[in-house]
Amino acid sequence: MARRIMPTAAMFSRRVFHPTQYRRLSTTTSTLNRTPLFTELRERGFIADVTSPNIEPVLNSSTDPVTIYCGLDPTAPSLHVGNLLPLLCLLHMHARGHKVLALVGGATGGVGDPSGRSSERVALGADVLTRNISRIDAQIRQFFERGESHLAKYYHRQSQPSHSLNDVAVQRTPVQVINNADWTRNLSLLDFLSGPGKHARVNAMIARESVKARLSSAQGISFTEFAYQLLQAYDFWHLYHKHGCRVQIGGSDQWGNITAGTQLIQKYRPNESKQSPVVDNESDNGKDDSDAFGLTIPLLTTSSGEKFGKSAGNAVWLDASMTTPFELYQFFLKVTDIDAARYLKVFTFLPLEEIEIIAANHAKNPEKRIAQTALAAHVTELLHGEEGLRSAQVATEVLFENAENNGGSVKATAEEIVQCFKDDPRLVSVPREQVVGKRVVDASVLAGACKSKSAAGRLVSSGGLYVRNARVASVEQLVQEADLIDNAVLVMRTGKSSYHLVHLV
Repeated sequence: MARRIMPTAAMFSRRVFHPTQYRRLSTTTSTLNRTPLFTELRERGFIADVTSPNIEPVLNSSTDPVTIYCGLDPTAPSLHVGNLLPLLCLLHMHARGHKVLALVGGATGGVGDPSGRSSERVALGADVLTRNISRIDAQIRQFFERGESHLAKYYHRQSQPSHSLNDVAVQRTPVQVINNADWTRNLSLLDFLSGPGKHARVNAMIARESVKARLSSAQGISFTEFAYQLLQAYDFWHLYHKHGCRVQIGGSDQWGNITAGTQLIQKYRPNESKQSPVVDNESDNGKDDSDAFGLTIPLLTTSSGEKFGKSAGNAVWLDASMTTPFELYQFFLKVTDIDAARYLKVFTFLPLEEIEIIAANHAKNPEKRIAQTALAAHVTELLHGEEGLRSAQVATEVLFENAENNGGSVKATAEEIVQCFKDDPRLVSVPREQVVGKRVVDASVLAGACKSKSAAGRLVSSGGLYVRNARVASVEQLVQEADLIDNAVLVMRTGKSSYHLVHLV
């Protein structure tokens, strides 16, 4: 049985650099190129448990790359930020030359993983599942495409010009996105039961945390969800024999499912049954059945113990149509000081020395939110590219301008602002002569900030109407040229966070 190898405090000790040793980012030497991969992952906080200490030299090898996979079920039309950790871990492994397989659970997604759930998932209809599979497949591909650009920009920061991304890139294999429906679609129930099924010990399956928790609940667990761990185990078995895949990674709640896979690989031989899948001996790579490993990643929580990835109770999605780049940027910009330094290690590819310096500078001036700004920028750029990041930064600059700066803090042009908010209903276009020199309360109605002039007047009286985050003092206050951004955009706010923009045409 796989043994949990728990990281110790000593594993996390490392040299701390003083800020005076900091050099310009373009010439900083990255620990990523000189620190063994396993050590790098451990220091960044990617490792909760491993099935064997022998996984360390396997991951650290630069001459014998290994195939690694992680599965993601299409239970929603988009992945969320909690799914970023295994994807980022795969990206680290890909950057070191290992072959990475990202698995979309077209088969398992229709079953439902009981791990971490107190009740059974609502079954997805065939059409919904198909749409989810298509969207998440595309999302994963886009993540790794943008990840390549991100690695080129941040991963290999070398002081020696002889070491460049191109030197390493030739050794990397493109990331493959696969679907487990491809090898389970034609597998009959009898073949499954007579093959991998006969090696599954029910007492071991019941003992797994995901099952035990549900067995003790009022609802219990269905056979469908009970069998999920065996389906995931079969995925690992199939990939081991067809792709030479030796490592599976996943969240710490996946420990039972992952070890079920390593145990099935040890017990179930491809030629054991006539119903077993035909094995391509060439792709089997002659690997011994004892060299399959599992690695789990800690489930990320906030410093207050809450599950990471929720904003006001809602999931923060990776799909820009569900969570905009601005909303994603704001989510990371609002994390606590304690969490920011920790998240920089897992969500960015900045060298650890640079993160130390960012944290030190942040500690000197916490009100500037240096760590949060770096975190938000890196995650937004990784997921939505430079254009998405610029859009989020422009929106943040415009909406959260400091009124004490006399209206001079916004550097974005009117064209950038309009482009940023082009699909946002908060932006309206109004003839210039209807706004400039007219009462603010009248402009607020044109902007959609207030339903009527009388409602606007009441809002002014209660101190709840703002122009560029400066409170409107009187119902007779006029819109001045100085109130405009780049002489063409007026920003109004009602209450604490309801913004409206007027583009003057």
